[in-house]
Amino acid sequence: MKISYNWLKEYLNLDLSPEKASEYLTDTGLEVEGLEQIDTVKGGLRGVVIGEVISCKQHPNADRLKVTEVNIGTENPVQIVCGAPNVAVNQKVPVATVGTEIYTEEGSFTIKKSKLRGEVSEGMICAQDELGLGEDHDGIMVLDPKAEVGTPAAEYFQIESDYVIEIGLTPNRTDAMSHYGVARDLRAALLRFGHENLDLQLPSVSAFKIDRTDFPIAVKIENTEACYRYLGISLQGVKVEDSPAWLQNRLRAIGLNPVNNIVDIGNYVLHETGHPMHAFDADKIAGKEIIIKNAEQGQSFETLDGTKLELDARDLMIWDTERPLVLAGVYGGKDSGVSTETHNVFLEVAYFDPVHIRKSAKRHGLNTDSSFRYERGVDPEMSEYALKRAVTLIQEIAGGEVSMAIADEHPKRIEKVEITLNLVRMNELIGQEIPLEQVRSILSSLDIRIKAESGQNLHLEIPAYRRDVEREADVVEEVLRIYGFNAVPYDGPMHIAVAPKDPTDDALEQEMISALLSGNGFNEIMSNSLTKASYYDKFGFDSAQSIAMLNPLSQDLGVMRQSLLFGGLEAIEYNSKRQRPNLKFFEFGRCYQKQGESFAEEEYLALWQTGLAAEENWQGGAEESSFYHLKNAVQLVLERMGLKDWQESALSGGFWQEGLRWHRGKKDLVRMGMVHPNLLKSFDLKQAVYYAEFEWTAILKACRKNEIIMQDLPKFPEVRRDLALLVDQDTSYGDLALTAAKAGGKLLKHINLFDVYEGKNLPEGKKSYALSFTLAHEEKTLNDKAVEQIMDKILSSLKKQYGASLR
Repeated sequence: MKISYNWLKEYLNLDLSPEKASEYLTDTGLEVEGLEQIDTVKGGLRGVVIGEVISCKQHPNADRLKVTEVNIGTENPVQIVCGAPNVAVNQKVPVATVGTEIYTEEGSFTIKKSKLRGEVSEGMICAQDELGLGEDHDGIMVLDPKAEVGTPAAEYFQIESDYVIEIGLTPNRTDAMSHYGVARDLRAALLRFGHENLDLQLPSVSAFKIDRTDFPIAVKIENTEACYRYLGISLQGVKVEDSPAWLQNRLRAIGLNPVNNIVDIGNYVLHETGHPMHAFDADKIAGKEIIIKNAEQGQSFETLDGTKLELDARDLMIWDTERPLVLAGVYGGKDSGVSTETHNVFLEVAYFDPVHIRKSAKRHGLNTDSSFRYERGVDPEMSEYALKRAVTLIQEIAGGEVSMAIADEHPKRIEKVEITLNLVRMNELIGQEIPLEQVRSILSSLDIRIKAESGQNLHLEIPAYRRDVEREADVVEEVLRIYGFNAVPYDGPMHIAVAPKDPTDDALEQEMISALLSGNGFNEIMSNSLTKASYYDKFGFDSAQSIAMLNPLSQDLGVMRQSLLFGGLEAIEYNSKRQRPNLKFFEFGRCYQKQGESFAEEEYLALWQTGLAAEENWQGGAEESSFYHLKNAVQLVLERMGLKDWQESALSGGFWQEGLRWHRGKKDLVRMGMVHPNLLKSFDLKQAVYYAEFEWTAILKACRKNEIIMQDLPKFPEVRRDLALLVDQDTSYGDLALTAAKAGGKLLKHINLFDVYEGKNLPEGKKSYALSFTLAHEEKTLNDKAVEQIMDKILSSLKKQYGASLR
């Protein structure tokens, strides 16, 4: 959550640096994850000035371009070629001068003196979106004729510098979902550490009054279990237009784009008080009645951004007498919002049941500022203030008259929680005795009222906005976080007994292989076990086997992963886009599948390699990663796990372009190969990626069966023999090695492939393998006759099994 420091200081008279304020917030449990100095518009409009168009002529070589002369307050006017259809003489316009940096969503560019179709251009007359002041790109910005030529645009648009505090808000801290809530917590911490004169105050709404009562809109709540309270009020004669600069600056500072003054005021009050609201075009409310009730099953509904939803009967909706207008607490409907044609508005502020809102938002895959707060629970006592605050701002900025008394339906009230705090137990839990007066002060600063005291017990009333404080331990935590975790003394070393490890503990093998891979240049990654459902719609996966989340955090985290592949590809994509294309990753992780009515969960090890295997150096050029680089890593892992007797088979289809599988019988141990280019294209990856997937659970079971055999080092010499074999094109080295190992028996110690040849001087459909065979006897030196007998037996087996012949 983003907090503007300038905005925060409107509620609390601070003289702290942003860095010091961030430290206090982190110490109280509102962890500050980032602090950034910003301009309310990126770049601060540096280099942009106010100019006046003094001439505008048709470009001699382009129908859609104009050649203008613009006075920017310098000695001589500048010539600028402009393509906007609305540029005209005597306009006051923002001009980006030569050297100005212009920021866009795609990046930035610098304004240079150039020629456009043969005419010199020394700057750019800017549109709204080019300056980051809005989204309009239909033409250049035309400013007030009173704007003074040469004035810096930053001064004209009141661009200010600010600090944005990024807070990692935990789900339980609903009280801090606003600037006022954060200011309240910061004040409590500052009072604890001796700061004085810290008045916390919300802006006054004393100016609120009812001007007339001739535009009433009735409110009726039918589903009282989902809507506890609903307030509404109408205003007539408002003028919908752009917000003033100060309001736009506040919203831009926290990452929101201004829309219009009415919508912006709603967003401003939301981030000020934590209370969402919605503004209706009152003239579009049929029957002049608002009804809060559930949707009809299968009903169609289109949101403000054009998304079409199929409603569920469990969805709570805001209706008029004819149709649903708003998905309650989540998103407004297409016909419910205000526009520049709106003159009369109806404002709503409500308290909805958090569970209903959360389920509706997750059901439709929506996540808005409104649903974020409603599904966690807003302050039920802030509703009326938020409504009055919005009304006073609208009248101040957009005019209008309040045209009805506040409609306030309140069928269900939130009862405040009462808790008894035992001081002795509190001090035992904290590990230090905190003076009673300090406890009283901390509780008071947190709006926790002491109703009564009896001996060592304090009888407390918890404010309604603290939904997370439900028991004594929660109160102790509140006292401790304001008192300061660091204020509790550390009284010496801690002694922890480490339990001995079980020799069959899977973690031992995992640590061993992690060390092996790290030593061979691989980096370990950890990806989310929740991922996109769309990954498993093709490439050999069965989407029916995906385990879907009932309440996904987002559509990108909708299912549990069936494979580690995609997490690694996301990491490769991320790094590649940041000029790090040469990558070797590994990851241990679980994958999940739905199998009929049951669920399967297995452990896997995955390897990825892409880019260069070795960068260029003085000894040689760069070497691209290949299938054989990753195959070597796979064999290292298998050999380190003590597994040697496996079979190899070709692998293709699904997400593989080509590859191999290592297996024992029908049970796969490893699958590896090149990832299909079509899949890589969806990750915007242009270079080859090699991937290996180990069935880690199966490998652990296999290695547990290995017997450890000790033997003396060989005393007798080894003998090597080479064979150059002509075999069919589809015969693999793995098959030949397996057959040769069986034929060679115990005396055959090692087989190696040292040359492969395909091409001229070979029969069609054939290839040549050159293999070396190492033989040895533990008790004597092998003579030539014994060696030849073994080699004849090997060759005979290869001829019989694969039709191999000597070259």
